[in-house]
Amino acid sequence: MDPADSEKSESQSTLNNEPQAVVVRREPERDLVTWTASARPFKRRDRQFYVTTFAVAGIVSLVLFLAEGIMPVILIISLVFLYYVLSTVQPEDVDYKITTKGVKIAGKLTEWQYLNRYWFAKRFDNELLVVDTVLLPGRMEFMITPEVKEKIKKEVSTYIPYEEVSPTALDKVTSWFAAKLPGNK
Repeated sequence: MDPADSEKSESQSTLNNEPQAVVVRREPERDLVTWTASARPFKRRDRQFYVTTFAVAGIVSLVLFLAEGIMPVILIISLVFLYYVLSTVQPEDVDYKITTKGVKIAGKLTEWQYLNRYWFAKRFDNELLVVDTVLLPGRMEFMITPEVKEKIKKEVSTYIPYEEVSPTALDKVTSWFAAKLPGNK
């Protein structure tokens, strides 16, 4: 090998001993899609639904009280109370934004690096944008309006893939149980 060729290849090498300057261009955050919708899916319930729910909770509480004591009963009472409040208090409207940095709900940003995939779902006759995350709780659900669905799909697809996830075992059990309650058909 000719020494002149080795000097030439060393001068053209990108791996040299001198550090190279890295230029990072920071792009300002831009809003891609903005809409206003309810904070969560909501459906008004009738008296029969609550009577059935409280009766089932009472029977389960009685069985657990006889088997385990008072603590499981307190837990069930608190969960039924939370469910009652969420079912009777109508949610407020929230501003949703999809930006170049991530997804914002009520001004709180979740960056694209923490989001895995997205899909659309329906609950209580409401359209939802469901985003799978690496953060807890693992999923974020955004209420959407039908007018912005296609714009959302176009903009979000540039950052994360559209991939619907099959329901988990817990999702299947919850859906089965919800279908058995009156007023959920």
